[in-house]
Amino acid sequence: MVWYQRRVRATHDSISKLSFTGSVPTGKRIMSKASETLKKVTLELGGKSPLIIFDDVNMKNAVSTAMLANFFSQGAVCSNGTRVFVQRTILEEFTTQLVERTKKLKIGNPMEDGVKVGATICKMQYDKILQYLDVAREEGAQVLCGGGPVTPDHPDLAGGLYIAPTVLGGCTDDMTVVREEVFGPVLSILVFDTEEEVIQRANDTEFGLAAAVCTQNLSRAYRVISKLEAGSCNINTYNAYPEYIPFGGYKNSGMGRELGEECLNYYSQTKSVYVETGDPWCPFE
Repeated sequence: MVWYQRRVRATHDSISKLSFTGSVPTGKRIMSKASETLKKVTLELGGKSPLIIFDDVNMKNAVSTAMLANFFSQGAVCSNGTRVFVQRTILEEFTTQLVERTKKLKIGNPMEDGVKVGATICKMQYDKILQYLDVAREEGAQVLCGGGPVTPDHPDLAGGLYIAPTVLGGCTDDMTVVREEVFGPVLSILVFDTEEEVIQRANDTEFGLAAAVCTQNLSRAYRVISKLEAGSCNINTYNAYPEYIPFGGYKNSGMGRELGEECLNYYSQTKSVYVETGDPWCPFE
């Protein structure tokens, strides 16, 4: 029924513009149907974005950035930086501080003071996240904290769909949890040595929605960002997308932009009008 409604909207003659946020397969189907009537389409689809942390960072700020990139809204943010690349020389210190702070996150009713993590949106997504965690263990990832269901202290929340914020260590680029969008509070740490290496690995994905770099060397930050195949990028923070900055992705993460002045181009059409105020030029007698 849901897909039938989307199909009708995608082909209806009275609708001239479609904007869709969701999965890659559904976005492609909508685009295909919309092509039958040549509608304008903007798509904001999946992501598996990289967050690159170099060894000259302010460690506290780098850990804060990694948490912003993964645990906001229970991890249900398509632009999240779930592939956290950490330079080898700071891996131990970064991981220790990240795990320590992640364990302190209070889970429960987000309307209550101090609560930072709420419930997963539905049972289907809850089960999907737990399945990804099972596969991650099978493929050799190390659960450094979290890793499964959790029951908040309040008795009214018993039986809720709560998953503890999870940090995975020992991850490799070929793991399922690193390749596919989990859409949950799951952060994967990957170690790197050189700038050239991490750029290549960060771009080795079908997605290109977002990316971020943490470093105190702004020349390096600009250089690396310019080489990352992602549409919405941050330096020394994450998920900072003010309404005046265009937002959108590369590759299978979509097409077009929302927000910013550029967004208006996708919701309008150009009309050209030439007005002759004198006699029209005409070569015909």
